[in-house]
Order: sequence, then structure tokens, then C-alpha cells
Amino acid sequence: MRAVCMLLCAATLSAEPVELSLKRAVQLAVSPEGSTRVKLAEESRKQAESRSTQAKAALLPDLSAGFNVQSLTRNLAAVGIGVGAVIPVPGFQFPTFVGPFNTIDARVSVAQSVFDLSSIRRFQASKVVAASARSDVRGSEEQVAAQVARAYLTAIRADADIEAAKANLALSEAVLKQAENQKAAGSGTGIEITRARVQRANDRQRLLVSENARRAAGLQLLRTIGLRLDTELSLTDRLQYVPVDALTLEQAKAQAIKSRPDLEAQEQRENGARLSANATKLERLPSVAAFGDYGVSGSGFDAALPTRTVGISVRVPIFDGGRRDARRAETASQYRAEKVKTGDLKEQIELDVRLALDALRSADEQVKVAREGLELAEAELTQARRRYEAGVSIGVEVTDAQSRLERARDNQTTALYNYNVSRIDLAQAMGAVRKSVE
Repeated sequence: MRAVCMLLCAATLSAEPVELSLKRAVQLAVSPEGSTRVKLAEESRKQAESRSTQAKAALLPDLSAGFNVQSLTRNLAAVGIGVGAVIPVPGFQFPTFVGPFNTIDARVSVAQSVFDLSSIRRFQASKVVAASARSDVRGSEEQVAAQVARAYLTAIRADADIEAAKANLALSEAVLKQAENQKAAGSGTGIEITRARVQRANDRQRLLVSENARRAAGLQLLRTIGLRLDTELSLTDRLQYVPVDALTLEQAKAQAIKSRPDLEAQEQRENGARLSANATKLERLPSVAAFGDYGVSGSGFDAALPTRTVGISVRVPIFDGGRRDARRAETASQYRAEKVKTGDLKEQIELDVRLALDALRSADEQVKVAREGLELAEAELTQARRRYEAGVSIGVEVTDAQSRLERARDNQTTALYNYNVSRIDLAQAMGAVRKSVE
């Protein structure tokens, strides 16, 4: 974490390009200062844990203290005292108005739930929901890691496109020079020089397009990581072929079921919904609570006397207008919905794994074919230039071979990009993106 913070500071303060590998890019994105998605998931986790603490409070003692000072007057006749009263004292009449007089009361009160199965189940459900929120954080980190990896691959693909465009432009310059030399020697024509110049102009155009695409990919990478958009990056990784261990479908599925944080979170949400539905059912049972208070009361501190209250209350639900039955039906429906979501997610995981494995196998074959095609195109161009220089062929053969070489370079870049994206897709399907990039 310290290294991540240092890199963030360097990205903010330094005017030099920041060297960034794929591993470091993922670390930055999933750090507390990184991706917005991770930040929001972390806040959701804190909220879920706070709700769990609130649910736990229903099972703990509720302790409070109070102090009251009052100055009172009372109309005794209004409460039926002294009306028509006869006091056998000559000249005395029962008063109808008394006061003002002062009273004080200082008291400590406590209440404790003794038996409430519904509150216990709600607390258990809240703990499961908090655990699912923690799994959601890990799931968000996996998704952000996959998103960053794809953005990084797009950026280094753009780097590869720029390198290929520069190589193509250098080749066009060489072919143009060769055509000019051939014409000067009397074995070439003007149309061949024009054709070479057209090819050079096309390659210049492609280089400009590639450079613009690289700038756009760099900005998108910065946005995905959560860095400032004016940060200059120097990507240290390159687009290359890295073989992966062979996996069967069953092995990949088992790993996905074990490691996918979104499945773990969904199973915990299903369990939480089950406990919440059970808590609503248990509301029909009686609940028992103990209460008590102790303090002093009187007309003043010097006349205050200790008083207390101790008791047990039993609450028996009888009829609430159908509100409880409606809540029970609602929570039961929510539980069934979570079960459906869990089953659907398991099926989606199997689909993700199957598609990722198929795509990886296809991409692996594409890399092999593209490598072979590039070698053949390079050999063809070499032979065409030799034939043209020897005067046994025309310049169009060189131009055609040049075009096929450029296409072969593009094919290799595309194949390597697709292969690496397929690796990320398979890792994400198995819940191991962060592990795969580290």
C-alpha cells in the first residue's frame, strides 16, 4: 500500500512520465484512492456493517439516565379532589388550587431483551448481509482489475500499432528510394515512383491515426485507474504471447465456483434473505424483556428519597390487521427471488467459463497462424525487392508484397491482443484476475 501511495503522489507531482506496469495499474485501481467503483463498494460495506451493529443493539441492554426539575401548580378540582369535601374544622375549606411547588427526580433506567427470537434472527441476517457486502468489495476489485487489464491491453496494443506504423513508413521510404534508384538506372518507370509515394502517404496517415488512438487509450486507462487525466504514462509491458496452463472445462468450472466473489456474495444474500424470512415468522412468538430503574425523587435534594422500579414484560402478538402476514409473504418472496438469482448466476458462470475457454483456444491458434503469416510475408517482400532490383519483375510486385506484410503485422497485433484479452476473460470467469496479473 505504501508503494501505491508513493506512485499516486509521483503521478500527481512529477512532470516526468510515470512508468506503469499492468500489475501496478491494477494495484492503483483497487487501492482506497483508486477506482470510484471500489470506493463505492467499500462505502456499501461500511453501511452494511453499521446496519448489523444496529440490529445487534436490540439484543443488548438499553441504559439511560435522566434528571428532571419541575415547578408545578395544580387545580385539584379539575381532577375531582376537594369538590364537596367537608373538613370538620371550623372556618377551613379544602383548596382547589395548590402550588407552586418544586419536585426533582434523578434516575437511571435499564431495559434488556430476555427472549426475542425474531430479533436474534434479524441480527444473524444482518451479519450475513455484512459478509456479502465484504464479498461485493472483492467482486468489485475483480471487476475493476479486469477493466483495468483490458484498458491496459488496449493501450499497449496502440503502442504496437504505432511501432508497426513506423516500421511500415520506414519500409515505404525504402521502397520509394529503391524505385527512384531503379528509374535513375533506366530500369524503372515514373508510375512505380508514384505508386510508392501513394503507399508512403497512406502509411503516414495510418501513423497519425495510430498516435491519436494511443492518446485516447491512455486517457481511458487513466480514467479507469482513477488517476488525473494530465498524468503522463510510460507503459512498461508489451503485447506478447504468454502461454497458460491447460485447463479442462470441469477444472475451470470448479475453480470458478470456489473463487468467484460475486457467487459468494449472492449465496450470502440468499442466506440473509432466508434468515430475514425466518425472523418475520418468529414475530408470532411471545417476547420477554426485563426493565428497571433506580433514582431519588422529592421536593428538593435535602428531601429526596430513593425509589426504584423492577419488572418483566411479556409481549404476546395477537392481531395487527394483517401487517405481519403481509411482511412474511414479502420476505418469503424475497428469499425465493434470491434463490433464483443464485441459480441463474451459477449458470452464467458456466457460460462465462465455456466462452472464455473457447475464445482462448481460438486466440491461441490465431497467434500461431499470424506468426506464420508474418514470416511468409517478410520472406515474400524480401524476394520481391530482390527480383525488382534485378530487373526481372515490376514494382507492383513489391507494392503488393508490402501491403501483405502490413496486413500480416496488423494480424499479428490483433491476434496477440485477442489472446491476452481471452486470458483476462478466462481469469475473470474463474474469479482470479488479480492473481493472474500478479
